[in-house]
Amino acid sequence: MTIGLIWATAAGRAAAERLAAAWPGECTVHRGRVRDQLARAWAESDAIVAFLATGATVRLLAPHLTPDPHPTPDPHPTPDPHPTPDPHPTLHPDPTPEPRPAPRADPGPEPQFHRNCSLDALESCTFPETAAAAAADGGGGDLGVGVGAGGRDAGGGGGRAGRGVRRGKADQPGVVCVDEAGRWAVALLGGHAGGANALAGRVSAVLGAQPVVTTGTDTAGIPGLDTLGFAVADPARLAAVSRALLDGEPVDWRADQLWPLPALPPNLGDNPGAACRVLVTDRVPAVLEASADDEHARGHAPAATKDGGFAHRAGQALVLHPPSLVLGVGASRGVAEEEIAELADRVLATAGLAAASVCAVATADVKADEAGLLAYARRRGLPVLTYPAAELAAVPVPNPSEVVRAAVGTPSVAEAAALLGGRARGRDARLVAAKTASAMATVAVARLVPMGRLAVIGLGPGAADLRTPRATEQLRAASVVVGLDQYVDQVRHLLRPGTRVVDSGLGAEEERARTAVELARAGHAVALIGSGDAGVYAMASPALEFAGADVAVTAVPGVTAALAASSLLGAPLGHDHVYLSLSDLHTPWPVIERRLTAAAQADLVVCLYNPRSARRTRQLPAALAILGAHRPPDTPVGLVREATRPGERVALSTLAAFDPATVDMNTVVIVGASTTRTVAGRMVTPRGYAWMPS
Repeated sequence: MTIGLIWATAAGRAAAERLAAAWPGECTVHRGRVRDQLARAWAESDAIVAFLATGATVRLLAPHLTPDPHPTPDPHPTPDPHPTPDPHPTLHPDPTPEPRPAPRADPGPEPQFHRNCSLDALESCTFPETAAAAAADGGGGDLGVGVGAGGRDAGGGGGRAGRGVRRGKADQPGVVCVDEAGRWAVALLGGHAGGANALAGRVSAVLGAQPVVTTGTDTAGIPGLDTLGFAVADPARLAAVSRALLDGEPVDWRADQLWPLPALPPNLGDNPGAACRVLVTDRVPAVLEASADDEHARGHAPAATKDGGFAHRAGQALVLHPPSLVLGVGASRGVAEEEIAELADRVLATAGLAAASVCAVATADVKADEAGLLAYARRRGLPVLTYPAAELAAVPVPNPSEVVRAAVGTPSVAEAAALLGGRARGRDARLVAAKTASAMATVAVARLVPMGRLAVIGLGPGAADLRTPRATEQLRAASVVVGLDQYVDQVRHLLRPGTRVVDSGLGAEEERARTAVELARAGHAVALIGSGDAGVYAMASPALEFAGADVAVTAVPGVTAALAASSLLGAPLGHDHVYLSLSDLHTPWPVIERRLTAAAQADLVVCLYNPRSARRTRQLPAALAILGAHRPPDTPVGLVREATRPGERVALSTLAAFDPATVDMNTVVIVGASTTRTVAGRMVTPRGYAWMPS
């Protein structure tokens, strides 16, 4: 991503330079008049951060706006619950308004914005360069020419470029405005398609600002339909469907396959009679309308069902094209990009497949430097996957060729590569278009079976501010959350509307892990949650034992109980240390004893998990005795119960004075090494730097 940074004052320039330093290689800090900065950034950048006031931008631009003859609807409208007709609109929201006089050189009085004709109307406007606009610049005063604000999307829908730079809505840069005090980062334009919402978050992380995102779907806590990773076939249909979702109206959802998506709102599902419909498919609508008897899977249903005539009305639906197709390409040396492009387009069209669903190009590794093939993939923004001949030769295909085998060592390139590429990006693949040849190329197409996703998430010790941003992000990306009931309660407020929750009580760890894996294997986006770090005496281990290569697994680390306890006690883990669990429910006590003895003999700091329960009372005294045999009786021992949670208790004692009866299963006990000492009431294990005084 290239980000243009626009500023008008020294404070804005300083903030822009901070962003450029934080994101090396991504940013261009523009210079000169603000109008010229914006024009260059609009033409050259994927996104813009403008250190300008949004209100000033709108006020300066409004008198000079003219309607766009081909407006694009706001895809994420926020309906006004109390619409009020405006008898004298400053800006006409109708895409075909009455003729109006050309703008005057004198901008006239400041426009009066009304409820229904302010930012919404900017959606369908162009920003012309006028004498007044030039006069307003004044070497830096034209704060907004070239930047538009879309409707209730806080500008998230999009305007049009001025100064003769006209970019289609699909490729307009996202625009974020930041006040010069650095307090607010407002996603003004291109919230979803332009990436402004995400960019506002990034800007805020660097500058310490508060991101301001007002797209309707984001404020409602539901994913925008153009943020699911699917290509929108006809963006003009997005607005009506988004409005229906926000209004709580039923929207019909059908999909060729089950994709691991975030939780979709409850009113989006099996609603065959709904006025608004969404179809997720890699086929083109014309083909769907001709095949009304095909079966389609419900987007979040476990099995395929008849479409009830939906295919006949595919042309009326919002069609989303998922990244489900892989092009396998074989080529002779020196093949032209144009020949590959013509052949690929023909194969896709003949099969009724959407080019927007192609997610990769696959070929033999000997073609990794084929200029025409690389140019084709680069022009379409597709990765190139390559495979050795031996791997390709092992793939059964319907149309093997001995001529090809003699030339490159495999009887198939296009078909075999398409299948391997599909299986690399999904859990399986099958051919949907057999190879077709031109003079110097062959093309085949495989459709992948989506791979479900499992995120194993550590929630941290309990405090909300110790839960990582990535954990929150993965929770909101899940359609199903599995976990211990008390941990689910900690994060229920973070879940999207429509999230399915599978919770259970203590003692069902393996059952929870197995359930999470099975749901992910079925194709869902699943979050398996636990406290602390998921990989430390927690859910990652059993889950990964059950999960195979047919599930995509992401592990999200968390702050462990040991780390939380250590920070409360001081710095007891400042040197070598070991974690040991005293629970003999999974590990025989003789094994635990051997490990305790080894840690004691090695003079390691020992952090004891699961130290004592109502039924297990003998293990902790035995462990302290083993450790006490190898270190002095005044060795510090720290106790932390319910770290960072309500009821937190921190206590410091010694091996000789420590009372095991004060410990339960919600406690972590840290036993120091022989070098550990108490300094100003804090437990410290020296790092042992040679230059530090003893």
